[in-house]
Amino acid sequence: MSSTLTVGIDIGGTKLLGGVVDEHGSVLALTRRETAPDDPAKSLALIVEVIEELVGKHEVDAVGVGAAGWIDDTRSRVLFAPNLAWRDEPLRDEIAERVHLPVVVENDANAAAWAEFRYGAAREVRESAVLITVGTGIGSGIVLNGEIVRGAHGIAAEVGHVRVVPHGHPCGCGRFGCLEQYASGTALVRFARELATHDPGDATHLLDLAGGSPDAITGPLVTRAALDGDPVSRAAFAQVGQWLGSGLADLVQILDPEVLVVGGGVIEAGELLMAPTRMALAEAFGARGTLPVAAVVPARLGNVAGVVGAADLARR
Repeated sequence: MSSTLTVGIDIGGTKLLGGVVDEHGSVLALTRRETAPDDPAKSLALIVEVIEELVGKHEVDAVGVGAAGWIDDTRSRVLFAPNLAWRDEPLRDEIAERVHLPVVVENDANAAAWAEFRYGAAREVRESAVLITVGTGIGSGIVLNGEIVRGAHGIAAEVGHVRVVPHGHPCGCGRFGCLEQYASGTALVRFARELATHDPGDATHLLDLAGGSPDAITGPLVTRAALDGDPVSRAAFAQVGQWLGSGLADLVQILDPEVLVVGGGVIEAGELLMAPTRMALAEAFGARGTLPVAAVVPARLGNVAGVVGAADLARR
């Protein structure tokens, strides 16, 4: 009996990843493009280009698209994308018209959460898991009773846009002080640049990697320097972990999930992020720390989680 194949597309603020996935969650083919965050028409063209490339080599039944934004309850329109230029974009129909396949659009973090629940770090739990993705922004997906929590209007689980600092840093969503501005890859870079500017003596290695300029510091450079022991880079990860752990504590208080999964590109730093995150989570509870609390674990599917989840949801 032949395998049922679907295409999954994961599009975020910096990259577009597409893959062919079978019913076991295995990725049979993968292709990547850089995104065009300020150009909706080009973004659409890139998605179609990737799908056409993949279906040209594999016979697929449907397409799932994980988009970094708020998706309506019909899973067809991107209502708003903080880090992309989509505003009430009828993405499902625009793609389907061009590729002539059934298409489902899902929030990218929902797709990744579903993949980790079905095939990854949460596959052994019974019915509940929360995924937080730490990348350009903060994404999140919640699975309760074996189903994705989408809310009445399709836009639930936007944990990254919960306000944590009144009158704090401006966010792409239009608000100020969102968690995304303190616990994301973007925040990591901002913290590192600020620390390197104020105390360059502790950032010698990081500044060397950045050619001597704090403004040239990037996320991958912070990760590399932190792994090499750079004090400023490690301090930046500690700050992100502190904010992330505090955010996870709020989720535990509200949802009491079986497991908390942390994914996204920033977790390539491993325990440099996970250790301060777990510590901040434990410190946030006080007396509640004597009660059962969800374990905090790294995602297992890496950068293909969104692809696998979107493809699996399209199959369903």
